[in-house]
Amino acid sequence: MSRQLTIFLATLGSAALLGGAFIFQAFGYPPCAMCIWQRWPHGVAIAIGLIALMLPGRALPALGALAAATTAAIGVFHTGVERGWWEGPSSCTGAGPGLGSLSGGDLLATDGPRLVMCDVVSWEMLGLSMASWNALFSALLVLLWIAALRRS
Repeated sequence: MSRQLTIFLATLGSAALLGGAFIFQAFGYPPCAMCIWQRWPHGVAIAIGLIALMLPGRALPALGALAAATTAAIGVFHTGVERGWWEGPSSCTGAGPGLGSLSGGDLLATDGPRLVMCDVVSWEMLGLSMASWNALFSALLVLLWIAALRRS
């Protein structure tokens, strides 16, 4: 497989994962804070991929691999938070003083957007959450970027 094709596939993969996230959101699955964190590296990888398709060199595929590895790592961390393997940020989990002082009525009376907790799985397939699938597919994208790097 050529360098160009490998970069194209890696870029397309990030675009597909990012597009899928927006489709889930359109179908009523609002993202939590950690879900948003996972989107940014995909956007960076897409931009890197588009530039790398036009420019030679090793730096851009290396940066693409780093972007994909970043979103994969966030996905693994998010999966651990969802599964209770470790604590997540108190700003988007049930931990911490932020929500503990509010009554159920107070939480329901808020007029803001729906609060989405990072430690709650809102959708899963084959026992894997969206964060887990992102981590898995992003790890595969890292391999594609590394293959492009080796062909540079």
